[in-house]
Amino acid sequence: MSAVSEVSSNASAIAIRRSTVAAELARVLAPESVLVEREALMPYECDGLSAYRATPLVAVIPADEQEVAAVLAVARATHTPVVARGSGTGLSGGALPHAEGILLSLAKFKRIVAVDPLARLARVQPGVTNLRISQQVAPLGLYYAPDPSSQIACSIGGNVAENSGGVHCLKYGLTVHNILKVRAITIEGDVVDIGSDALDSAGYDLLAIVTGSEGLLAITLEVTVRLLPKPETACVVMASFADVESAGEAVANVIGAGIVPAGLEMMDKLATSAVEGFVHAGYDLEAEAILLAESDGTHEEVAHEIEKMIEVMRASGATQIRCSSNDAERLRFWSGRKAAFPAVGRISPDYYCIDGSIPRGALAKVLKRTEELSERYGLRCANVFHAGDGNLHPLILYDANIPGELETTERFASDILELCIEVGGTITGEHGVGIEKINQMCTQFRPAELAQFHAIKAAFDPEGLLNPGKGVPTLHRCAEYGAMRVKGGALPHPDLPRF
Repeated sequence: MSAVSEVSSNASAIAIRRSTVAAELARVLAPESVLVEREALMPYECDGLSAYRATPLVAVIPADEQEVAAVLAVARATHTPVVARGSGTGLSGGALPHAEGILLSLAKFKRIVAVDPLARLARVQPGVTNLRISQQVAPLGLYYAPDPSSQIACSIGGNVAENSGGVHCLKYGLTVHNILKVRAITIEGDVVDIGSDALDSAGYDLLAIVTGSEGLLAITLEVTVRLLPKPETACVVMASFADVESAGEAVANVIGAGIVPAGLEMMDKLATSAVEGFVHAGYDLEAEAILLAESDGTHEEVAHEIEKMIEVMRASGATQIRCSSNDAERLRFWSGRKAAFPAVGRISPDYYCIDGSIPRGALAKVLKRTEELSERYGLRCANVFHAGDGNLHPLILYDANIPGELETTERFASDILELCIEVGGTITGEHGVGIEKINQMCTQFRPAELAQFHAIKAAFDPEGLLNPGKGVPTLHRCAEYGAMRVKGGALPHPDLPRF
């Protein structure tokens, strides 16, 4: 069979399967909730990692738990993969559709079901945006602590899937530390409550397993989140440094002094220059790096902590230090950090965001090595990250229109992730593995560990229908990756269209 004939045959087979699966779904959902036309499917082709795309076989938008269960029943009966999707703001390809699967959108699950101010918790559906929770409970003097930079758009279900954090995760923790219970549905259609409204629940900590599982184990239907009282006051210290190594050392020194800021972020000169022209946050454009450190609590606590941080930063080589004089200025300082990703998009046609975590003491070394890698690959790299907990977000700038430049970017990104492992860190901090880091999972974990991950997956999803091909690589893929590394080559990501 010729290549043209083979492509035509495959397209015909997919069209027939699409028609069959769509017909079954149309029996259990309203017609407008089943999308099959190319134009209707295009918005679901990728998540925030837009370099990789795939068109789903069909997309569905169920309105309630019963309809989700009905979709899963069709998936089981037709042996069709299912990829759950929230707001689609993820950055690791975790919500990338399966070309022969159902894309299940939870966009209609956007109710805040209940708020209990006395117990300081809220029950929310997975489609509720992160920021909306805090906005809803603000009149009660409460808020939801995790605050990813995409919090205006990212959904709480996606936060659970990726165990998201944000600029205040150093003091208040990631998603897993701020939720009590997840109501989820398994591939068999069973609705289960994982966790408890109490501080602990009996048995294995399944809540920790489900949080960060990237939709491989179950589909989230509702989340019970912890709420915290809003601090009496907050203040941000902005410190400038003559080089990124000094800024990295200052981070380690702040934590080493026993200070745990509410947030401790770092941006290098390339990032601050992009941001300043975008939001006018008041950043020092002469500095090679800046640190943003926030203290919150009572007025007395904040004043004392700010004084200590200024002392440590000066001793660490800070060339300039400013403190926010009011809440408006504090928010302006943070606005620049939170707008860093879109701001970098103004100075480059494309960028590739990395997410790795390292010990704080290794910050200076890793930043120096990243500079060297940038020179080797001939690609600029803007550094923006949660410095306090060592969660790096290097942004590699490239142009996808230049042949081979995306592949060069992938090699650069792989080297950064391998460097994170080398210094005792991990390949992700809050963005998840998805398809982006699936090769580096082979380096991070041994075959026996990967086998246990697959065993957990099989316990929840025996047929492997939920988000297949993500998160955990097969041992065969790892063997191939190992062989390619020995030869000095690179195993590409799954065979997907590149943009």
